[in-house]
Amino acid sequence: MNEAITVSALNRYLKVKFSSDPNLSSISVQGEISNFKHHIKSGHFYFTLKDEFGAIRAVMFKSNASRVPFVPEDGMKVIVRGSVQVYERDGIYQIYCETMVPDGIGALYLAFEQRKKKLEAAGLFDPAHKRPLPAYPQCIGIVTSKTGAALQDILNILRRRYPIARVLLFPVLVQGESAPQSIAAAIREASDCGQIDVMIVGRGGGSMEDLWAFNDENVAYAAYESRVPVISAVGHEVDFTILDFVADLRAPTPSAAAELCSPDIMKIRERIAFLNTQLLRLLHNEMIKKEQKLSVVQTKLLSLSPQEKIKAGEQSLSMLQKRLSMAAVRRYQSQSERLSSVARTLEAVSPLKVLARGYSITMMEQNEVLFSAGEVLPGARIRTILSDGELFSIVQETKQKAVKS
Repeated sequence: MNEAITVSALNRYLKVKFSSDPNLSSISVQGEISNFKHHIKSGHFYFTLKDEFGAIRAVMFKSNASRVPFVPEDGMKVIVRGSVQVYERDGIYQIYCETMVPDGIGALYLAFEQRKKKLEAAGLFDPAHKRPLPAYPQCIGIVTSKTGAALQDILNILRRRYPIARVLLFPVLVQGESAPQSIAAAIREASDCGQIDVMIVGRGGGSMEDLWAFNDENVAYAAYESRVPVISAVGHEVDFTILDFVADLRAPTPSAAAELCSPDIMKIRERIAFLNTQLLRLLHNEMIKKEQKLSVVQTKLLSLSPQEKIKAGEQSLSMLQKRLSMAAVRRYQSQSERLSSVARTLEAVSPLKVLARGYSITMMEQNEVLFSAGEVLPGARIRTILSDGELFSIVQETKQKAVKS
């Protein structure tokens, strides 16, 4: 019978055996994650990898865990690669993972879907938050590589379509570990500068790894918090990034982004010419209306003006004067004719006419007409008027005719 050994000696022996087995020093194992724990303080992953018939404990230290692009979850099927070793203190064996990839799906794609789901739940994709692009931006910001073809594509489109706009470039790294921080900082700088009306963020096409910087959470929040509308212009039409969902508008290419944020200067000129023609026509029509209204008002005002009233009064007065003159003439003629008639009548009955026929008028000294012989006494002085003169006499004797009874 073999001599008994200690537990620790056994565990040490098993550890050596596991370590010396080349099949266990670099092995890939497929299984489902359960009991996953992410130790926040240390950064290590602790979990169990299992299938329907068995399970094995697994650990992934921070140095390797930090390179996993997605967040492991219970129930997720993965393939881990590492070494199987014995944990000497507890006498258990476990797999020490160096890499982890999703089983049947790419790690980056899984990370993309996880991040997309997380940010969508946080409200970063909410359509209500998206703003319309300005119709006529005065200044356009561009966040991209200063040496990339995307910048030249954007500038060429802007020069052709909308050369009157100012363009501010915020150069960034668009690939590599430092790219997410560079892009997020540039977006915030462009937003805070107070000069631009809209910004284009993007780069040319590439693989998912090449475009990964635009899937960064910090970039997503920078775009969401931007004070001006953001156009995502990353890669080609088939490429999608987290920024596409956060931005106010997604453009299929950088060139398309330039077209989306810039009106066509030729169409603007045509529109201005059309509006100018319309304006001149409206002004002409309005001027005619105003002139007609002014003419009516002037006519009305002229009829109410003191000068016109004086003129009308003068005309009325002149007419009345003519009528009065004509009436006076007619009146004069009528009166003259009447006077002539009366004169003829008077002349016909005039005492002078009687005197001319041989009659005379005898008057007393007091110029009283003497009608009766009994009105005077002898010795009275009388005056006799003849047709051609007067006689003065003294009454010698009076004689009256006898009155028949």
